[in-house]
This record gives sequence, C-alpha cells and structure tokens, in this order.
Amino acid sequence: MSLSRRTFVRTFGVGSAGALTLPAWLNARGLEAGTFGTDEAVTATWRDGVPIKLDSNENPHGPAPAAVRAIEQSFRRASLYPSKGEQEVRDAIAKANGVAADQVMLGCGSGEILRLAVQAFCTPTRHLVAAKPTFETPAKYAEVLGLPVREVPVDGNLALDLKAMLAQVKGAGLVFLCNPNNPTGHVHGKAAVTAFVEAALQADPEVIVLIDEAYHEFVADPSYGTSIPMVSRHPRVVVSRTFSKIYGLAGMRLGYAFGAPATLTRMERLRLDSAIGGLTQAAGVAALADPMQVTREHAANLEARTFTIDWFTKAGYAVVPSQTNFILAHIKRDSAKFKDDCAAQGVLIGRVFPPLTQHTRISIGTLAEMKQAVQVFGRVLA
Repeated sequence: MSLSRRTFVRTFGVGSAGALTLPAWLNARGLEAGTFGTDEAVTATWRDGVPIKLDSNENPHGPAPAAVRAIEQSFRRASLYPSKGEQEVRDAIAKANGVAADQVMLGCGSGEILRLAVQAFCTPTRHLVAAKPTFETPAKYAEVLGLPVREVPVDGNLALDLKAMLAQVKGAGLVFLCNPNNPTGHVHGKAAVTAFVEAALQADPEVIVLIDEAYHEFVADPSYGTSIPMVSRHPRVVVSRTFSKIYGLAGMRLGYAFGAPATLTRMERLRLDSAIGGLTQAAGVAALADPMQVTREHAANLEARTFTIDWFTKAGYAVVPSQTNFILAHIKRDSAKFKDDCAAQGVLIGRVFPPLTQHTRISIGTLAEMKQAVQVFGRVLA
C-alpha cells in the first residue's frame, strides 16, 4: 500500500522550516498562489483538522514505498555534499527514457528548469511566447527579470492555440509549450506538436522551444506522444519533466530536462551547485526503478478523475477533457468565491486562472476523497 502524504508527514516529522524570501509562486509548483497558508486559516469545519487537499496537483497516495525506503536508508549520507550523486540520477533518467546521460539536466523541481530556460534564452530583445492561461512560472520569471512576454489566449475549446502562438515566434528567445496544459488539462497530439515545433524552428533560427511534460505519465490519449525524441534531431528543443506528480515526490524537489548537451550547458551554467539533495537523489533513482508505480498511479488517477468528471457532467457543468491529475470545470459563477466557500467546508481547490474566472481547477485526490469532495461541491453550488 502506498504511503499517504499525511502519514508521510507524521512519520518523518516534516515541518515548515526555512524562510521564503521570494513570492510563493517563484519557489515551487506546489505553492499555489493565493492558497499558501490556508491550512492554518480555515480549520473550524475540517474533520480532525485535516482538509481534503485538491489545490496543488499533488499525488494523494504519497511516494512509492521504494522511494520511502531509499530515503530512510540514505539519512547517513546527510553529512556529505550531494554533487557527486547527481550523475547516478542522470544515468537512471537517461536509461529510463532511451537517451544519453549528457542529454539530461537536473533541476530543483521543474520550476528551476523553467527559470533557467527563461534566464538563458530570453533577453530584452528576445521575448517569451506562452499561452494564457498556462502554468505561469515562465511568464512570472520573465516579468521579474524585466523581459518581454507575449501571451497568446487559448482557443474556444480552451486548447493551446498553436497557430496563434506560431505567429509570435519570430524574434522570440523562448517558446513555452505546456502539454498537457495546466490549468486546462487539454493535450495536443504528437503530430500537432511536432508540426508546431518544426514550424517554429523554421520561423526563427535562434528560438528555443521548451515543451513542459509535467503530466506526461497521466495521458491516455492515443494521439499523444512525448517530444523527447525531438531533442536528438533538433538542438533547439528542450523537454522538461518532474518527479512531483505521478511519482509523489513534490516535497523532494526533483525536476529534469532533456536537450542537446550544448543547449543544456547554456542553462546549467546558471544553476545553483549541489541543489539536489542526497535524499532526493536516492528517492528519484528508487522511483524510476519501480515502473509499476506509474502504472498503478495512472490507473488510480483515471478512476478518480472519471468519477469526478461524471459527477460534474451529470450536475450540468461542462468539464474540459483532461489528460492530467486535475480537471477544469465551468461552474458558471465566480470561481474565487467558490474556492473560498469550498475551503470553509474543508476542501481546498486550485487558484483562479484569469481570464477563466468562472472555471475552477480541481486536483484529483483518492477516489474516497473525491466522493467526499463532490458532496461539498454540491452543497456550495446549490
């Protein structure tokens, strides 16, 4: 049985030590803007003081048992600097994905990968191209650095508008393509993504295209395919992944990228040395060594996601077809108020994603959690 995130916290005494000196959205995927701190603010109606946490697209089952064992067994290495262990992680990632180790780069979560890409490839005269809405970190980093951003609205089906994004490529330093997209859950098939990337590379000889595949392991759409094979053909393509989602290691902070060695070097030189701790390294290698964990988590997520989509659909609310561990539902009312009202009844859901202010993003928990959560959704919507 997988270790739940709540049991993991109780078992290992994980606390909140460490000061945050940057805004929450700059530190990690899991720190949802507008929800950080809510756990302490709204407790009166939560059963046993613990909310149903459906706000950060985390794995509700926690890390795989193999990863937990690896963490336990690695505490003795806590006195050693972790830099030498990174090669083992790179080798494991490369082997699991059929690439060379020098085509792999590590990051302190994939959030660091996205930051490094913006820093390495965007300039005051080379803008960032991103969808709106999409995962905001690249655009937020660009804004902090004073770099130009061109955001392209999603289309009428809330899918990334690839044609409109392509029109903004010329003169760009970086194109950020989140596939499947957060917060919509929509995925573009392999043929569409390949055609877009090749057209973008033709449109500008200097642009870098970064494809964020944070939710890759959840996809069931047969038209979809990873973009990793493109990195061997196109030195200006980077693909990012994470251990935060299906592997349940969001708190360990381990992301990675695939790319041509020369391209990754441009990012690597900006990276903090020894940023991947020894316990994190051990957990990542152990997680990759248990491929059945991905199969189990994929199946559990699909069951709970299907249940949740069916509930909203039967209640009369449209849901964007999702290939992730979250859904985006059109609730036909102010999503900020809906979020607050759900929190007051012990269910935390995702932040608002303008301009979709009548849509709500809900992470998929366990099936038991979703069966409880929809009761709250029904009361609030009524």
